Amino acid sequence: MLRRRALRTAVATCAATAVLATPALAGTGGAGAPGVGDSYYPEAGNGGYDVSHYDIRLRYQPENDLLRGTTTIVAEPTEDLNSFNLDFALEIRSVRVNGAPARVERQGATEVTVTPKRALPEGSLATFVVSYADKPSTVEVDGQTPWKRTENGAVAVGQPLISEWWFPASDHPSDKASFDISVAVPNGTEVLSNGRMTARIRQGDWTRWNWRMPSPSATYLAFLAIGQYDVHSKKGAFDQPMVTAYADGLGDIKGPAEASLERTPEILEFLSEIVGPYPFETQGGVVPAEGLGFALENQTRPVYSPNFFRIGSNTSVVTHELAHQWFGDSVALDDWSSIWLNEGFASYAEWLWAEHEGNGTAQELFDHYYSSYPADSPFWQVTPGDPGKEDLFHASVYNRGAMTLHALRNRIGDAKMLRTVRTWFERNRGGNATVSEFIEHAERVSGQRLDGFFDKWLFSEGKPRVGNETGVPRSAAARTADASAPKAVEQLNHTHELLAGMHNRG
Repeated sequence: MLRRRALRTAVATCAATAVLATPALAGTGGAGAPGVGDSYYPEAGNGGYDVSHYDIRLRYQPENDLLRGTTTIVAEPTEDLNSFNLDFALEIRSVRVNGAPARVERQGATEVTVTPKRALPEGSLATFVVSYADKPSTVEVDGQTPWKRTENGAVAVGQPLISEWWFPASDHPSDKASFDISVAVPNGTEVLSNGRMTARIRQGDWTRWNWRMPSPSATYLAFLAIGQYDVHSKKGAFDQPMVTAYADGLGDIKGPAEASLERTPEILEFLSEIVGPYPFETQGGVVPAEGLGFALENQTRPVYSPNFFRIGSNTSVVTHELAHQWFGDSVALDDWSSIWLNEGFASYAEWLWAEHEGNGTAQELFDHYYSSYPADSPFWQVTPGDPGKEDLFHASVYNRGAMTLHALRNRIGDAKMLRTVRTWFERNRGGNATVSEFIEHAERVSGQRLDGFFDKWLFSEGKPRVGNETGVPRSAAARTADASAPKAVEQLNHTHELLAGMHNRG
């Protein structure tokens, strides 16, 4: 069994310890890289192979937080491999590669190197079967764990990292895969996850919940919510299955939470008219009672902290997370430095929904937020197009990100803006993208040179001037922060205090 160190740190450089003796490697090949070279998280993900599917089978005991699991990874080597890495933090019992026992070495807190008995040829079908057992809430990296134990279960939700605490993976958005997630829990406990529930089987004192997500997903968008939930299944937008769940113990929060999440079909229909067809097969949302201080756009089933509904119903946050199904989930970032592609678009969707609801136009909201931050505010010192690892969820990424899209709309006109957004989604649906690719796309569709525009709004410190060169009417500059704010502002501010307030969602 692979034993972790008593104290884990993300920068641990402990000596590798072999846990399974295997015959010498037959054949020749290279070593897969321990990361994909992301700008902010260089060791996230793994080089040398591409994952197509995860089959995750778990058994969880809420009483003591013991998680036992076997994950089968289906992958294709992208080069000849005599070893490869997995991202994982829990204790490993065994690893088999193509049916044969493999040697396992831990290279730090979350890096595991696997050496198979035989080399893996480029382009072949490879299966990695990892068995493990641990108590995830006790496993910390940099003093934190995104696995949140609750009174009667747990919540596995995090960004940018989460899979390390419940399944081994190539944990980077650039390596998407489909998922089967099966979890056995004591009878009377519910399990929520992504996609469609394919079966719920009682096995003595235990019940196994099976979920399937056929559309490829980034690993951080796979989630679990385990505990006591009021689960509702019905037809949603586009006649799709819709599952919403509300934890026991929400108290007077449950009413406004239901009043918000149950409008999911209406919001999806609104967004699909702007962007294009909803990209997935199911929909819904989950509200845990505890353990979560933010919301996250888990593919097909966002999860919302109850704090969002303490001011009453909140369709702003629901719109934000549902917009991510297009921007962030279907069109996923290729590098974490491109976080604006996720948060700027989702935040601007809130403005469009507010206008749809009669709570302030997008222009009025631009005027309000542009005027709310004085020129010497630190807000303008964070550049949304490349905010840096420490400011990944800074308010600027959200609000200045939304302002950028509205400024672009004013610069190129409504018709070309709509065409830019729709064709961007069509072109990248199911894939990955970068900010630079969006800029090139916007220039191609609009027929305008926009590098100077985007440099000012996304990549330069300081408050961009409004005027012809930015596409924003000069009248906006005359608005003052104490002017009568649009009705949507109270809800938007509450939402974004929680969204951007969680600078580390792990």
